[in-house]
Amino acid sequence: MHKLNNLDSAVRLYIYRHFIERGNPPTTSDTAMAMSLSLADVEASFRRLSEGHILVLFPGSTRIWMAMPFSAVPTSFQVSSDKGSWWANCAWDALGIPVMLDLDAQISTLCADCDEPMSLTVKNDSLVETSGAIHFAVPAARWWDDIGFT
Repeated sequence: MHKLNNLDSAVRLYIYRHFIERGNPPTTSDTAMAMSLSLADVEASFRRLSEGHILVLFPGSTRIWMAMPFSAVPTSFQVSSDKGSWWANCAWDALGIPVMLDLDAQISTLCADCDEPMSLTVKNDSLVETSGAIHFAVPAARWWDDIGFT
């Protein structure tokens, strides 16, 4: 991953704060306005952040799809706490959100094997119930081959 310049670091921080506070990502226009930047500079920053695997943009656009561990679209992993609710990209990311935000949280999902509802509780940065298994169909080293699938 490349080293972030000051602009990209500031844009990244704004994106994550927006996701945390509102549960969804900002647009390039929102970001430009809030940060008093040109739209062209923000779009270029979003692209660099995407190239650095910090963001995933919807194909052919500068709209944020993912800013790991957050998803801009509903998924089968919803993380809820008394501070808000967020969509996660996968089980791994769902476990990361409460730890990242230092919050106790409930993760709602479905069993990939039987489609039954499942709930995980994170309290004090640990799983309350640790039975069960998480299966990763793609090795971590290959996730970025097709991050939208993995």
